[in-house]
Amino acid sequence: MPPLAVPGPIPTRSGPVTGLRDGDVIRYRGIPYATAARGEAPVAAPAGRAVLSAVTPAPACPQPSSRILDTLLEGALDGVSQSEDCQRLSITLPADLDPGEVVPVIVWFHGGGYTTGAGDLEIYDPRALVVEQRVIVVAVTSRLGLLGFGGGGSGPRHPQDGPPANLGLLDQIEALRWIHASIGAFGGDPTTLTAMGQSAGADAILHLLISEGARGLIRRAIVQSPPLGVTGGRERMFRAMARVTRALAPDAATDAVLRRQSGAERASWPFGIRSGLPWGPRYGHAPLPTEAQRDAAWQAVASDVDLLIGTTREEIAMYLPALPVVAPLLRAPVLGRALRALLMRAMVGPLTRVVYTRPVRAFVDRHRAAGGRAVRYLLEAAPASNPIGVGHTVDVPLVLGTRDAWTRTSLVPPDAWAEVDARGRAVRSVWADFARTGTVAPDADADACGMRFDRG
Repeated sequence: MPPLAVPGPIPTRSGPVTGLRDGDVIRYRGIPYATAARGEAPVAAPAGRAVLSAVTPAPACPQPSSRILDTLLEGALDGVSQSEDCQRLSITLPADLDPGEVVPVIVWFHGGGYTTGAGDLEIYDPRALVVEQRVIVVAVTSRLGLLGFGGGGSGPRHPQDGPPANLGLLDQIEALRWIHASIGAFGGDPTTLTAMGQSAGADAILHLLISEGARGLIRRAIVQSPPLGVTGGRERMFRAMARVTRALAPDAATDAVLRRQSGAERASWPFGIRSGLPWGPRYGHAPLPTEAQRDAAWQAVASDVDLLIGTTREEIAMYLPALPVVAPLLRAPVLGRALRALLMRAMVGPLTRVVYTRPVRAFVDRHRAAGGRAVRYLLEAAPASNPIGVGHTVDVPLVLGTRDAWTRTSLVPPDAWAEVDARGRAVRSVWADFARTGTVAPDADADACGMRFDRG
């Protein structure tokens, strides 16, 4: 059945909106939550009087091609428009909500290294989570790369060197404020809002928790594979990148911005594994504390936030198919198996522990010691046909996305979907229960999820 327009406008902070009925869900797409000129902090989108027909997916922030997208998630951005006017969000809710019914709200922050992706990609379709678990999912799109995180110049003492840092983070705060102000009209409960993100989206959530003006906006957080091992000690790298970007004309064409962004990324290479995440939050610039104050800030908010946080067993394995020399060898029948085993011991295991596992464990320990509730998980299983094992991103199709969207990519071969869907139902149940209660119940089926849970 084709989508049907939804009768009756819904009042929001941006003015009244209508959406569309799409089978068993209702969607409101591409609602502006903020506006901003290039290089400027966002301001709340003005409340229009005319009814907005919210039926067009949010555009992605302009972005370059990505080796990971090209090798494992090919086609994920097909048909998605790109625009600097990307401060938009989309809402998906069950089509059969009763009048007066109030359900949990989960806000999705996508991954992509702060350089790629968008909230409304088909691989992030929340239909299954919404319908099975009777929740509302809000997907946020915001500024990325140089446009979102390239400001700050030579450091906090020289802000005149360019636009402010952390514009993408400021966008996300505006999105959360919009949701708090408006989601009740859609049947959502803003008082127990759960932020959910993976990779850079997970990292963004942890930094939103300690952002000025954001306290109280997130009650619960589902944090999937945050790269905490590379988010500190980056100021020298940011300054090296700023030397490449500071001469860029404020009105440069988008293509020129992306070329300069690539040049800045090359300037990050001498800084080792931190260059794997060249863009992202910069400490000591609004809305973040200094890096020296960071841990104390996380301690101060711990009791305000219930946390479900974890990693996959072989995070770094995702990047092997994107290595130009290694990838063809991995496909060789005998040599490939031997090479993979060697790389797992020499690179994947050690780097996974340094970038993901150990820092996440330390984060959980600090959160609990400061009075917060935290459950840590480890994803241990993936379909045998998965090309990267239990690597980074294999948890995303367990929560979001459709069969058609995922099986067009190399990450989920068609013969793996039945297992992904069965395991996903178990994971979606745990995730939604956490959004409702802030806990993972003792009887949660860890084997069905392919996970181990540490409840403290």
